[in-house]
Amino acid sequence: MAPDYRAIARRWFDDNWNRRREAVIGELLAPSAVGHMEGGDVRGAEEFKAGRATLLGAFPDMRVVVEDIVVEGSQAVVRWSVTGTHLGDHLGFAASQRSANFRGMTWLRFEGDRIAEGWDGWNQGALLASLQAATS
Repeated sequence: MAPDYRAIARRWFDDNWNRRREAVIGELLAPSAVGHMEGGDVRGAEEFKAGRATLLGAFPDMRVVVEDIVVEGSQAVVRWSVTGTHLGDHLGFAASQRSANFRGMTWLRFEGDRIAEGWDGWNQGALLASLQAATS
């Protein structure tokens, strides 16, 4: 019986991002996993954790809402939205104290019951530009 990829994808967002359970990264991410992010690729759990720490440091109240999940074979596409407040300077510039709302999609490829590869698509550049402009 194939793993429940919809449940794994939901757990990735709920436990990893909303509950801030860092241990789930090691549980759900394959050791050789690759994440194709807007800022470049990350390889393995440690690189992912570093990028996650940056985002959570900038938006400590960040909440992700999973809006939809579509599964086909060993792949899942997750449509999500995020709300948060830019309270930390972890993005390389001063915190703007502004609310942020953005939407995106993540395409996940699984090997067994673990995430082997992921592609994130959202307008990171526009978000960063608007926050940075607010601090200038």
